[in-house]
Amino acid sequence: MDLLKTLKCSRGSDIDHIDAGATPCASDRKKTEALTDELAKQINHYQMQLHVNAMRGVLVILQGMDCSGKDGTVRRVFDRVNPSGCIVTSFKEPTPVEKQHDFLWRAHAAVPPRGIIGIFNRSYYEDTLVVRVHADQLLTPEVRATKNLWQWRFDLINNFEKMLVKDNVTILKFFLHISKDEQRSRLRDRQKDSAKQWKLAWSDFKERQYWDEYITAYNECLASTSSVWAPWYIIPSDHKWYRNFAVATIIEKTLSRLKLPIPRVTDKKLLKVKI
Repeated sequence: MDLLKTLKCSRGSDIDHIDAGATPCASDRKKTEALTDELAKQINHYQMQLHVNAMRGVLVILQGMDCSGKDGTVRRVFDRVNPSGCIVTSFKEPTPVEKQHDFLWRAHAAVPPRGIIGIFNRSYYEDTLVVRVHADQLLTPEVRATKNLWQWRFDLINNFEKMLVKDNVTILKFFLHISKDEQRSRLRDRQKDSAKQWKLAWSDFKERQYWDEYITAYNECLASTSSVWAPWYIIPSDHKWYRNFAVATIIEKTLSRLKLPIPRVTDKKLLKVKI
């Protein structure tokens, strides 16, 4: 079974009908965790080639409901990568300056340069999700009245991503799919675990009330922006070990297909210098 084909979002994908607890291509947890460790080593190897050659950039986008494991995915999948070749950007509420620009402005500034793996923990997609769910609070009446506003933003995103790909940026987009019951369990764990309580925020409980609205927004978003040049992958994420394995597999396979040149010494005379 090809995991990339299995988890790739199709136009007819419906999150409601995808089992968040599924583990395609993996059944034994211990073996899968060991394989994930090997994949992380390979990702580090390819990142080194990417960094030395500086021919292209890689952008990894992580989206998902609260508690879906975006931070955990970054820690586990990229734990072997040299920090100098990896940049993580977390998109919070826009600042006053960012609000004065178009919704893609701050994201474009954070796109990784050639030779770097950039990771977006949330992204410009929030402007088709949270902004949509809370449009009455977050958008001006003039913007809300824009005809076909969301499809217009989807079209802008598709063109933006196509431009990045043509400029040698490989884009990998992951929707970390958890069930509502699993989110409840993780929120309760945070309440009980003193080491995790700092993660709690009132917004976690407020946004949970809009679960169905977010699912509707995500379904349309994924269907409208999963393209040939920048596909979405829907990752069943109720099991953290499987989530890490699936994301690591897709990233490793994608990097391997870039066929990056093996770094060579620029001046062979350096190999003959007497030390």
